[in-house]
Amino acid sequence: MTVIFSVFLLTLLLITAVAIVRAKNLFVAVMLMGIASLLIAANFFLLDAADVALTEAAVGAGISTVLFLGALALTSEREKSPTSRKGLSFVVVTVAALVVIYATFDKPQFGSPDAPTQTYVAPWYLEKTREFIDIPNVVTAVLGSFRGYDTLGEVMVVFTAGIGVLFLLSAGAAGRQRTTSNVGLSQHLIPRVVGRLLIPFILLFGLYVQFHGEYGPGGGFQAGAIIAAAIILYALLEGEEKALKVIPRRVLVGLMAGGAILYGGVGVVCMLLGGNFLDYSVLHADPVKGQQIGIILIEAGVGITVTGVLLSIFHAFAARGR
Repeated sequence: MTVIFSVFLLTLLLITAVAIVRAKNLFVAVMLMGIASLLIAANFFLLDAADVALTEAAVGAGISTVLFLGALALTSEREKSPTSRKGLSFVVVTVAALVVIYATFDKPQFGSPDAPTQTYVAPWYLEKTREFIDIPNVVTAVLGSFRGYDTLGEVMVVFTAGIGVLFLLSAGAAGRQRTTSNVGLSQHLIPRVVGRLLIPFILLFGLYVQFHGEYGPGGGFQAGAIIAAAIILYALLEGEEKALKVIPRRVLVGLMAGGAILYGGVGVVCMLLGGNFLDYSVLHADPVKGQQIGIILIEAGVGITVTGVLLSIFHAFAARGR
């Protein structure tokens, strides 16, 4: 039954992808892209990759959709005339598809116990997580503790990428007075009413994902994207000026850097207490409790940085057209 439902979802995904390519109305294309992300997230859930599914839903269907909607305010509603090089485009897409299909032949069979991921460190993670950390979500244990260095690097990548995007979007704007838009979608009754109803629940769900990552799918990356999507939706509904009154730009800069500093600061505190960098066991008399405290703190740092970076990029992008 699961296989049949997966094939059904993949068929819908293929149909949606074709509809996106053929859509002339950009608003319709954006909505279809959000639907495609939800279909991909549903497939991830069927593959028991709940954390990846939640990330896809938060980033693909959430933050990407509202960013595209914000971009539509700076462009026309209809797509420009298509390129005359349709043959070249078809050849490029066909070659890329054949390469991807050929690469799948070398993959191990789905669920095979002999797959490299099942014979390397995965068994050790599953065996030692309860002993060392004692949390149900092994994914959080791996990303937050066993591979804490990797996750810190990802946070720094997000932080650096945010700075780079802000520099690019602000290029040439030094001589212009920075203004804000207060139009939003206030003249559209249905989106405004529905959006006002959903925003509190989106924020609440973001907090749930942030602080429930030890026990279920979630964590700082997903929570940051969800919270940022709620604030961006508020900016689209009520105008950027009101959104900046809620979280001013100087606060966003503090969030961008503060989350990364919090993450790295936890590692420094661990060293000062006599442990290794990001060895949370020294944060409490009980090493297991120390691991849990450390994971909560560093996940908070991840969520803070992701929220600050995404909102800063949105406001810089929104100011680009003025």
